[in-house]
Amino acid sequence: MNAMEVGLGHYLTVAAILFVTGVFGIFMNRKNIITILMSVELILLAVNLNFVAFSAFLNDLVGQVFALFVLTVAAAEAAIGLAILVVFFRNRGSIAVDDVNTMKG
Repeated sequence: MNAMEVGLGHYLTVAAILFVTGVFGIFMNRKNIITILMSVELILLAVNLNFVAFSAFLNDLVGQVFALFVLTVAAAEAAIGLAILVVFFRNRGSIAVDDVNTMKG
């Protein structure tokens, strides 16, 4: 291995940093729904990076196929989540997490 080559450990380190940042964003900011959604996207990005890194390391395409499925689910989650936020903001005038608990039925 060359001294300047990026190995599997480097990808896993970046993925771990992204994952911890996402978890930290969820636990530290429970007031803003948009920040929570972005933190979930960071966690899904870390999972995708792990899938692709291991797929390339093992010379197998299964990890990349799973990454495409995760991207599809993440795009659907973002679209539906933001649509719910827009409707909620139109009805309540706020997107605070505390106000979501007042929703009924």
